[in-house]
Amino acid sequence: MEALTVAKPLKPRGKSGKFWRTLLQQKYLYLMSIPFVAWVFLFNYIPIWGWTMAFQRYRPGKSFMKQEWVGLDNFRELFHDERFYMALKNTLAMSFMGLFAGFTIPILFALLLNELRRQMFKRIVQTVSYLPHFVSWVVVAGIINKMMSIDGGINGLLMNLHIIAEPIQFLAKADWFWGIVTASDVWKETGWNSIIYLAAMTGIDPELYEAARVDGAARIRQMWHITLPGIRTTIIILLIMSIGNLINIGFEKQFLLSNPIVADKAETLDLYALNYGLQLGRYSFGTAINIFNSVVAVILLFTANTIFKRTSKESIM
Repeated sequence: MEALTVAKPLKPRGKSGKFWRTLLQQKYLYLMSIPFVAWVFLFNYIPIWGWTMAFQRYRPGKSFMKQEWVGLDNFRELFHDERFYMALKNTLAMSFMGLFAGFTIPILFALLLNELRRQMFKRIVQTVSYLPHFVSWVVVAGIINKMMSIDGGINGLLMNLHIIAEPIQFLAKADWFWGIVTASDVWKETGWNSIIYLAAMTGIDPELYEAARVDGAARIRQMWHITLPGIRTTIIILLIMSIGNLINIGFEKQFLLSNPIVADKAETLDLYALNYGLQLGRYSFGTAINIFNSVVAVILLFTANTIFKRTSKESIM
């Protein structure tokens, strides 16, 4: 009888071998991603080197080695400035108002839009709601200023309805400024922000709605028990990302809609960095403000991600 030959067990390939095998199989995908990776590295990581300015008394024209290093002096000055805390309060207030209104209204709008049965009317509503997103804040601010002026359309409508007896200077009331900015942002971005929810709704199995109708569920019940759970993952992911950007609300709309009367309510952290940093040539001080914004944004992002990961098992990391 011939001797039986026992095959030697194959040695498991290491992680490096698996990586190179995957690289060869998906080489075209990796090649396509190179320009985007290079773009992110060039515009998002290399500029981090500029954070060193926050620890210097930066003077333009001097080389890096000749700059005066001041340690944490710029941060100490920042945290002892009363105007910084006023700007922080304004930023957080408008951020939370924008998060609540700018996050819930697009979901409600998408739910209502998804219930429309006439496709032509649905497309028209979608197109009209998207248009404000493509209009610059300069134009939007001009429209809002005109509509809310003494002889504007809002005062004319309220007076014709006998709601008010005399015109109101809306943009001259400091207590109303946060609400005006939030409402303006919601009007501009609701249609655009609803796109991703509408896209998520298309992935819901239509048989679920048919089964619900057979059981006698009305449209509101179907939205509550089928549509909302169907887009739950999308809602949580976008909410986490929105919380991460809570403190980075920019300054364009506040800058364009503000005036000297409401300046104390309009100043955000970015506008504070512009006014008391860059415009005064205090580049190191402005960089310190931006570092504070970035650190707080990262903390908020990881905190929100951890909370949702433990409570809902959904996360972005």
